[in-house]
Amino acid sequence: MPDSIASLILSVREHKVLLDSDLATLYGVETKALNRAVKRNLDRFPEDFMFQLSREEADSLRFQSGTSNTGRGGRRYLPYAFTQEGVAMLSSVLHSPRAVAVNIGIMRAFIRIRQMALSVEELARKVGVLENHYDEQFKFVFDAIRQLLAPPDPPRKRIGFHSED
Repeated sequence: MPDSIASLILSVREHKVLLDSDLATLYGVETKALNRAVKRNLDRFPEDFMFQLSREEADSLRFQSGTSNTGRGGRRYLPYAFTQEGVAMLSSVLHSPRAVAVNIGIMRAFIRIRQMALSVEELARKVGVLENHYDEQFKFVFDAIRQLLAPPDPPRKRIGFHSED
């Protein structure tokens, strides 16, 4: 399940989030029922846990994921995006055994994505250290290569009178 959940995680406003409709599908409830439960407990969902998408963000995501338009069976309201903390808070709002199992899967997916991002950063740091190390060690080699790659100096014009022999 974490792999399929990971494919639902989106990047919005520099946050990794899950949309309310995707969460509702995972929890086996209607989107409006999930949002109703959240609104009854709004004090548990500050802006860094959950936020409503702007029209532009929603349109951008609709274009990327191919969801329906508002006029053809779509939603009336802009979707809500839940950060990892917001998803964790959902477990205190939704009490079913399925909600608990889904929350565990979602937390594992968020952790896996965070670990992948950290490993990429670590790899980039190591490559940078290697480049610096070898740049210093082989500076003379790199300088020689640069000289060989540089275009030759253009021939100089001779000064004075020359016969055409």
